[in-house]
Parts: sequence; C-alpha cells; structure tokens
Amino acid sequence: MTKRNFLNLSGLVCGTVLLVGQLVLAQDGKPDQRADARDIRRDRRDLKQDRKDIKNDKRDIRTDARDVRTDKKDVRQDIKNGQYKEARHDLRDLQQDSRDLKKDRRDLKSDKRDVRADRRDLRHDRKDLRRDRRK
Repeated sequence: MTKRNFLNLSGLVCGTVLLVGQLVLAQDGKPDQRADARDIRRDRRDLKQDRKDIKNDKRDIRTDARDVRTDKKDVRQDIKNGQYKEARHDLRDLQQDSRDLKKDRRDLKSDKRDVRADRRDLRHDRKDLRRDRRK
C-alpha cells in the first residue's frame, strides 16, 4: 500500500468515524415516550378535526345537490314558459352550484384521505409507544 493510498484510506475512515460517532452519541438508548404520547395526542386532535370537516362537507354536498336539483327544475320551467332571460340566469346559478358541488366533493375526498393517513400514523405511534414501554 502506498503512502498516498494509506492517507486517502485513513482520511475516509476518520471522516466516517466522526459522522457515525455523533449519531451514536445522539442516541442515549432511552425511549422517548413523551414524544410518542405527544404525537398520539396531536394525531387524535387532527383526526377529530378531520371528522368534523367531513361532517361539514357532507352537509354542504347535500345542500349543493338540492340547489342543483331546484336550479334544473327552474331552468326547465322557465324554458317551458318562454322566459329565456330568466332561464339564462338560472343556468348561471346552476353552473355555479355545480362547480361548488364538485369542489365540495374534492374536499371531502381529500379529508377522507387525511383521515386514513392520520389513523395509520396514530396506529404506528401507539405501536412505537408500546414497544418503548416494553424496553
């Protein structure tokens, strides 16, 4: 082994020891149960808020669907009676309500996705806490 290779190898080993040594010292071996409990509380709060959001979104979807039905009915009635100006106005309302309904459905889907992620995270946090308590 040449002197140059030896210096390169020793520099690599020293650098590795310095990096790994800090990581080893950072781990004190004690389970961090308080952090896990805090994560669980935060996840439960987040889950509760997501459920509330889902409930509100479902209510909004019901009212928007009802508005869409009445707007369709109004448009048909206006066209039947020959009131085309009012029919155009009702069509604009129908389009606006349809966009709002679509947005609420997307929001509901997003909230349900968040609930699934929060449940999974909560399950993993509880599992970690149980494992730390057994140590």
